[in-house]
Amino acid sequence: MADAEVGDDGHGEDPTVTSLEEAYAQWVGKPAALFVPSGVMANQVALRLLTRPGDVVVAGAMNHVVAFEMGAAALNAGIQFRTIDDSTGVLDTASVREAIAAEAHHQPAVGLLALENTHMASGGTPLTASQLEGLVVAGGGVPVHLDGARLFNAAVALGCSGASLAASVTTVMSCLSKGLCAPVGSLLAGPADLIEEGRTERKRLGGGMRQAGVIAAAGLVALRTMVDRLVDDHRRARRLAEVVSETVARDYDPATCRTNIVAFDHPDADGLVDALAERGVLIDTLARGRVRMVTHADVDDAGLDAAIGALASL
Repeated sequence: MADAEVGDDGHGEDPTVTSLEEAYAQWVGKPAALFVPSGVMANQVALRLLTRPGDVVVAGAMNHVVAFEMGAAALNAGIQFRTIDDSTGVLDTASVREAIAAEAHHQPAVGLLALENTHMASGGTPLTASQLEGLVVAGGGVPVHLDGARLFNAAVALGCSGASLAASVTTVMSCLSKGLCAPVGSLLAGPADLIEEGRTERKRLGGGMRQAGVIAAAGLVALRTMVDRLVDDHRRARRLAEVVSETVARDYDPATCRTNIVAFDHPDADGLVDALAERGVLIDTLARGRVRMVTHADVDDAGLDAAIGALASL
């Protein structure tokens, strides 16, 4: 980062940012990409590009853009959501078609279908290229934005390319932090003309940057060196899932843990968070009665053993 070659990204003159954008665009098979400070901003830029105020966006009820962005979509894009059950991590295609068809019955126009891969709230569920394509087809030509904050996890878990997972969608975003370990930054990719418009929307949202190559350099390290190691996160999460099913959530099926997130229901989720915190293990809740545990590069085998020991002591 200290040695990064920099310029003014506000004028498209930072070579390290340009290299990062080109690398991600190639990884997802899109013509162009845009570097932004956060995944939330990437999603919000996409909404502003692909919808008009008053449009309906069809999305899973627990999608990040619906449930975990503090109402930003209504504030920034003036849209409304029509939500579909996504408890399994995969939207039902018939439900998508029904939501789209409502426009013909005096209901607001559907401007966008929003998908998520991996699907965080269900436990990091990876969606295959075939599943994504089926949902795009069910959308009947409506633009599709893919929140791929953890798309790298999906590609590693499924043994496929990022380009195959993004092939059928209009825009796609991914985070460089989380499993890829960069300190900051996300990328949005799509058609070149749309991404060029996105630079204006990024600035409107306060995301214009100057010598951003300093942080883009960390993103390049993430893309080049941190993807293959995700298998270790997945392995540790699966072991953690097995222990969870044996201790605090006996109805939980550990086979549903296919990437780096262990998400399960618990009657006293807040109490479980507190009990594990007292034992030096930090976890979080997604909703009342739903718990999330996440593995990442800073959770090594010793850390995993500590978490397992804490669970066994409850």
